[in-house]
Amino acid sequence: MDSRKILIVDDEESELSLLDLILSKAGYSVTTSDNGKEALFLAKSIQPDLIIADLSMPDMDGGQVAVELKLQPETKDIPVLFLTGLYTKEQENEKGHMIAGNMILAKPCESKKLLAMINKLLSSRPGTIPAT
Repeated sequence: MDSRKILIVDDEESELSLLDLILSKAGYSVTTSDNGKEALFLAKSIQPDLIIADLSMPDMDGGQVAVELKLQPETKDIPVLFLTGLYTKEQENEKGHMIAGNMILAKPCESKKLLAMINKLLSSRPGTIPAT
């Protein structure tokens, strides 16, 4: 079975490394980017099954990346999960896990919760098989 591809976009190297480790151990094929413009290029070229993006990044934030992805035919159906420090655990509990039609989790996020959210997103995407 081919492993599902996840693109992680975050301007913090430590966050990229941690997420790469967690997701690689869970069997995902991980590609990382430290900026939004590169992430748009990578999304078109590797066609990931899911993109995890920080909301707060210099030059192009995660929200802008998500908007640009939705405007392109080849990337418009790729789900985006925001993982951000701009959204608190309290807001997550009060308002839920959606913002502007995208899933959102507050940093720091427990790996078990993150993996459950990823499985949920991938299982709802046509043509993908969730991790076991």
